[in-house]
Amino acid sequence: MDIFEKCPQFTTAREAIKSGYYPYFIPLTENEGTEVEYQGHRLIMCGSNNYLGLTMHPKVKQAAVDAIVRFGTSCTGSRFLNGTLELHEQLERELAEWVGKPAALVFSTGMQVNLGVISALVSRGDVVILDKYDHASIVDGARLSWGETKRFRHNDMADLKRVLAAIPDDKGKLVVVDGLYSMEGDIAPLPEIVPLCQKFGARLMVDDAHATGVLGGGRGTAAHFGVTENTDLIMSTFSKSFASLGGFVAGDEDVIHYIKHHARTLIFSASIPPANAAAALAALHVMREEPQHAQRVNAIGERMRDEFRRLGFDIGNSQTPVIPILIGDDMRTVLAWKTLFESGVFVNPILSPAVPEGRQLLRTSYMASHTDAQLDRVLEIFEKVGKQIGLI
Repeated sequence: MDIFEKCPQFTTAREAIKSGYYPYFIPLTENEGTEVEYQGHRLIMCGSNNYLGLTMHPKVKQAAVDAIVRFGTSCTGSRFLNGTLELHEQLERELAEWVGKPAALVFSTGMQVNLGVISALVSRGDVVILDKYDHASIVDGARLSWGETKRFRHNDMADLKRVLAAIPDDKGKLVVVDGLYSMEGDIAPLPEIVPLCQKFGARLMVDDAHATGVLGGGRGTAAHFGVTENTDLIMSTFSKSFASLGGFVAGDEDVIHYIKHHARTLIFSASIPPANAAAALAALHVMREEPQHAQRVNAIGERMRDEFRRLGFDIGNSQTPVIPILIGDDMRTVLAWKTLFESGVFVNPILSPAVPEGRQLLRTSYMASHTDAQLDRVLEIFEKVGKQIGLI
């Protein structure tokens, strides 16, 4: 048996490329935030996680340039050995303060945060409990741990209670949820999750990758609901509202200290480059000093949700600037993506198994830097395409 035998047998993507309906790995020639260019074709970007539009903010760009001039392009080592700068520790202190926790720890990517934190904390005999819509990084972190994984139905508190009640009291328990779900655009009901965790002796970790900068005045889901004190761990990424690359986890000092010395994805990975750390820190300062960006993106989200519903699109339970257009079929979803792309709107087609069968969707997301004229144009194109292919 040749382990490579499966490779030439995988033909799905090649067939989609040949047919002109391949929606992934699109090489953009320009990316100006709200607009992008592909082979001379201009599109309004409605598929980015650049929620606050800070990738083009002059303070963020200048901070990255200055860091390269001072420190060079890389730390060429892990945080554990030679790859920690004072800049990293300053970023950690300010992130902890921002989300309301005593300590924080910076990783090289958000994926590595979830892989490292969950696998470090969940030991043999422990149980990690996940929402069925949790991000793949959370699922993979649970797989890497030595503990048992249990799942509950999405945002279903009765099912979470059932799962927790069935776990023996002598087992360690960690509940991990997304704060803002990146495909559906809905929010984890933390005011209901917190008391269940307290009742059954479980710790709570919230993945705020898509919520930081957007919810709670930018401080995330726990701040949005006023339950920061009762949320044990808060993680987030730098690749979205922070306009950079990397991630962090924040919590009590002794827990962060333990993770710092046990998370393999931190210990055995090169540290976040100086430019990325500086850009994330500058973005954090912008969040703190310019709250209008968070206000703007939420106002845009409210407007677009109302307009899509008025047009007759099914947007599920979205409560945020992440707004799905639910279609429920792979081929119709790809057709809708292709028609929108050709008409000048960039969105993300999400197919099964990335979402459950029957919930295939177009993921749209919005930035504080989108202009009203751009949004008007997006709605005009969506209405035309929706009628053309029978979505509305």
